[in-house]
Amino acid sequence: MSKFSRRDFVRAGLMAGAATSLVPHSLCSVAAAQSAQTAKPSPYSYVDPELVPALEKFPTIAYSTEVLAKARQSKPWPALPAPAPQPYDRHIPGPTDNRDLRVVIVDPAPGSKDRPAFLHIHGGGYIGGTADEFPAFLQTVATSCNCLVVSVAYRLAPETRFPGSLEDNYAALRWIHTNADELGVDRRRIAIGGASAGGGHSAMLAIAARDRKELPIVFQLLIYPMLDDRTGSTRSVPPYIGHFIWNATSNRFGWTSLLGVPAGSISVPAGSVPARVDNLAGLPPAFIGVGSIDLFVDEDIEYAHRLINAGVPTDLLVLPGAYHGFDILVPDAAVSKQFEQAWKMALNRAYKRAS
Repeated sequence: MSKFSRRDFVRAGLMAGAATSLVPHSLCSVAAAQSAQTAKPSPYSYVDPELVPALEKFPTIAYSTEVLAKARQSKPWPALPAPAPQPYDRHIPGPTDNRDLRVVIVDPAPGSKDRPAFLHIHGGGYIGGTADEFPAFLQTVATSCNCLVVSVAYRLAPETRFPGSLEDNYAALRWIHTNADELGVDRRRIAIGGASAGGGHSAMLAIAARDRKELPIVFQLLIYPMLDDRTGSTRSVPPYIGHFIWNATSNRFGWTSLLGVPAGSISVPAGSVPARVDNLAGLPPAFIGVGSIDLFVDEDIEYAHRLINAGVPTDLLVLPGAYHGFDILVPDAAVSKQFEQAWKMALNRAYKRAS
């Protein structure tokens, strides 16, 4: 193959320009108009302007086995300094196949009694993330809702397939219930929640707790939850949805890693995909928040709709121009502040009603 020098490139451009000058002006105008009609808008045109600059620092990554290994080496984000309550580790009994389960605790008022608790389940596409990846979020929940926060370090896929992570999360929920007196927790006011895969795990846990009828949950806080393995596999999305941060390729990899079968398969393990669970009646009240250009927007709206039809009190908030993880990457944006205020109000309202 011959090399194309910079001089050749310039010469070709000049020749193209000369050729264009020979075309009648009216034909050029028609061609330009047709081109403008068929041109697709840039994906950035759908993004809230305050959220655009962060995309240069946090490019979208298509996850694979090689990319995952590097991503897992990332360090946690910094915690809020004192006087904010500081996170600390504790090890608790896990399920029979994972006896030593690590949790991260944030206690805003040690020694308190009869206060609510929040079981946090971290995100990471089911394949990454850590219990202390975003400590500032844990601290914010603890201080804003005056509750004990417990974040569970569940086992990750693909090393551990479903239901290993579900059983880890269930064990953490059981530990809070069993040790409520020691922890100063009101058993009637234990909520669960998380973002992205953490929201998906929370939805799975709420379904499992309902079916097992052992451990009541007062509320599920689902922040742009990852609920349906068919998104981006057997169900396509418009090109501007899911274009940033977490895309269809990563989604297929994450779900396939968790399920042990290709994402979008006809059959998946029972209880592994919340969107595929037929009966949603009897689940705890829920808050679902998602951006309008997040890959999960359609599945989250549909899940909220199904919860409402099943008689489950549900708050649904869709933020225009917001992509996946926008509130973490640009916390000072107006849309991020609106989002944070909304989920705080929903969680506090749930605790107040239960008391």
